[in-house]
Amino acid sequence: MDKQELGVFLRSRRERLRPQDVGLPVGPRRRTPGLRREEVAVLAHISTEYYIRLEQGRAPRPSGDVLAAIAGALRLTDAESDHLHVLAGTAPNRTGLHRRDVRPSILALLERMPQTAGFVMSAACEVLTWNDLAAALMEDFAPLTSHERNLARRAFPGPQYAEETLYGISDAADFRASVVMQLHTALARYPTDPAVIGLVDELRDTSPDFARLWDHHDVQPVPTLTKTFRHPVVGDVTVDCDILTLTDRDQHLVLYSAPQGSRDAETLALLNVLGNRASDYLP
Repeated sequence: MDKQELGVFLRSRRERLRPQDVGLPVGPRRRTPGLRREEVAVLAHISTEYYIRLEQGRAPRPSGDVLAAIAGALRLTDAESDHLHVLAGTAPNRTGLHRRDVRPSILALLERMPQTAGFVMSAACEVLTWNDLAAALMEDFAPLTSHERNLARRAFPGPQYAEETLYGISDAADFRASVVMQLHTALARYPTDPAVIGLVDELRDTSPDFARLWDHHDVQPVPTLTKTFRHPVVGDVTVDCDILTLTDRDQHLVLYSAPQGSRDAETLALLNVLGNRASDYLP
C-alpha cells in the first residue's frame, strides 16, 4: 500500500468534482475546490475521520468494499478505479522489475507485417523491438542505447535540449499526456523498480511540463485512433493507430497502418522500399 500516493490521488479526484456532479447543492460559502472530505465520506458511507486519514496517508489499508464505495463516490472511471486498488495494495502489485524481454512470437509477428509499422514498448515507455517500417517511419533505433530509445524522454526532453518534434506527430500534446498516465501506472505496479523510479524522478526534475501533468494524477487514457507523422522525406502520412496490450509481460504492441489502396498506404510502401536509408534522399 502506497499511503502517500493513495492520499494524493484521492485528493486530486475529489478536487476535480463539483457538488452538482454528485447531486449536492453548491452553497454560498464553499471555499474548497471540488467536494469537501465529509461529502465524499457521506457518499461512500464511511466515517469522515477515516476518509480524512486516507487522504493524509495515515489510515490502515481499506477493504475492497470501501475502495469500491469511494470509487463510486468520486465517480472514478474503470481505469481510475483499478489505479486506486493498485495504490491501496488490494490488486496484484508487481513489485519487482518491469519486463523488457519480448516474446519470440511477437518478434516474428512484426517481421511478417511489412505493410504495417510496429514496435513493442515496455511499461516504462522504452522501445524494445521494432520492424523495418517503424524504423523508416520514426527513426533507426538500432544504434541508440536503451536510455535513448525511451519515448518518455523523447516527449519531455527538458530545457537543456532542443525542442523535440516527436517525429512530427500531430497529437504531440495527447501523446505527452498518455506517457504521464502510463508512468503513473508503471510506478504503482513497480514501486521498487529503480528504472521506473529513476525515470519519473528524472523527468520531474528536468521537465516542468512533465511535473505539471504528473501532479494532475490522471490515469484515464484517451484513445488514439489515427496519427499523422510529418516525415522529412515523404511528407505527411496519416496512419491508423492500434495499441494491443501484452498482458503477460505488461508491454504494448503499437501498430501503424493505412487503408489498402489509400495514398497513405502508398506512402508507407515507399518508406518500406527506402528503409533506414530514407534520410539519404533528403535534399
